[in-house]
Amino acid sequence: MAKYRKSGSTTVAAAQALPLVAIVGRPNVGKSTLFNRLTGSRRSIVGDEPGITRDRIYGEYDWAGRQFRIVDTGGIVPDDPELIPTEIYAQAKVALKEADALILVIDARTELASPDYDLVKLLIRGGKPVFLAVNKVEGDAMAAEAENFRSLGLRNVYPISSEHGLGIGDLLDAINAAIPAPLETAEQAETKAVQTAQAEADLQAEEDEIYEGGPNSPDPEGAGSFPAQDLEEHSPSAQLHRGHGEFEQHETSIAIIGRPNVGKSTLLNALTGTTRAIVSPIAGTTRDAVDEVVEFEGAQFRFVDTAGIRRKGKTHLMAEKLSVIMARRHLEAADVALLVLDATEGVTGADATIGGYAHESGRSVIIVVNKWDAVTTGRTDGKPPADREIFETQLRRVLKYLHYAPVIFLSALEGTIPTAANPAQKGPDHKAMARLLHEVKAVAAERRKRVSTGQMNRFLERVDFQRATVPMAKRIRIFYMTQAAVAPPTFILFTDRDIKLHFSFERFLENQIREAFGFEGTPIWFKVRARNTAKKD
Repeated sequence: MAKYRKSGSTTVAAAQALPLVAIVGRPNVGKSTLFNRLTGSRRSIVGDEPGITRDRIYGEYDWAGRQFRIVDTGGIVPDDPELIPTEIYAQAKVALKEADALILVIDARTELASPDYDLVKLLIRGGKPVFLAVNKVEGDAMAAEAENFRSLGLRNVYPISSEHGLGIGDLLDAINAAIPAPLETAEQAETKAVQTAQAEADLQAEEDEIYEGGPNSPDPEGAGSFPAQDLEEHSPSAQLHRGHGEFEQHETSIAIIGRPNVGKSTLLNALTGTTRAIVSPIAGTTRDAVDEVVEFEGAQFRFVDTAGIRRKGKTHLMAEKLSVIMARRHLEAADVALLVLDATEGVTGADATIGGYAHESGRSVIIVVNKWDAVTTGRTDGKPPADREIFETQLRRVLKYLHYAPVIFLSALEGTIPTAANPAQKGPDHKAMARLLHEVKAVAAERRKRVSTGQMNRFLERVDFQRATVPMAKRIRIFYMTQAAVAPPTFILFTDRDIKLHFSFERFLENQIREAFGFEGTPIWFKVRARNTAKKD
């Protein structure tokens, strides 16, 4: 069996051009395990509880030299009257409509029931090629029993084990043969050759800049008596690498975080102009992280709707615990975090804790006060409308460590598109969503901003450090300062003493840097390199 490789990120147009394979089936048959196996990731939460997956989860995989998109869907129960199963079915139907081929996953250890036959009829009616994957087959005896599932009326039957990776190669070979590869025109071949040559030239230029210094060589002025080795180690040219975001990124990742039921999924739907995520009044509806790409003014944003983060004592089911862990991981992998608050409940201690996660991980932060209409124009409790300035003052007092984060007031529900279930919605509120997208674009740019060493030295000459309210025992003298990294902006201070920066001094220096250079929406990190430490080394 060939090795699965998780594909790199692709553009929106390129992703849409790839053939799409949908994984469908009843709850708890192993769909998410198969999805994770193919994508080489742990995107979908896997557990013994039925109904863990709810939204559509997209990924990519390579097979036989071709690239495919794949979508994991929630367990389909067409006739279930409950709200969540109905919404899961609606999400799955979107995947069925989009897909070029379908993988119907069946648990080999369960007996066939009428819902299985109903599901097969539904899939065949769509006219797409359907491949029956009889999952959880380990051993020859189980493989023989898998033949009994041909009674469903499907010719393409493949015994597999998603957990152990058995039999999946034959299934993928059949899918590859069923979806014809597009013929490449002469114009497309020429365009591809030009793009490849340009990419190689850009990569070579980047490598030359990394290893030969390029235009970002350090300014030796103000270096004081520090050894040349120390200056080279902390110079901007020595720190130029992709992990620090120095090079242009084709995509910005934005994690939508917050407590359960504050409107994160509604906000994702409003930003993408779709019904991408399931929305319900039930707290904890979202479990897997749902992502969608939006192109805005030449920039590409990947919004990730995460599960509501709550305290350990508030999570009981294993799926809930895993969803919180995955939400934290997606936050740490993002560039920008949208911290969503519920205007009707104000700022809570849980909001402060979640905001602390984003701040400590170095993510840029935008605070989104959602459901603002419920406390202003749409207020029904007879109280006067809320005042924006008073609310923001209270917010800043509780979230004082996020003083750099811009605040946006909006109603995500008013920004969503009308649906058949709710045709009375007010329709797209383009102004609120466009304002948020503009802010995301600006904050992402500030996060990757670089200040030259010469600018930093001239900045230090202008700062009156006597104004900093710091005890004399904690005062230090800065000889030299350079920006060592971006995303988040990180500055190296060469000082006269080997002591930790006093909180007041660090806040004073941070405020002075923000006043001079901006860095709105992003935390600023400092590292101290003392002269006596340099001599010892």
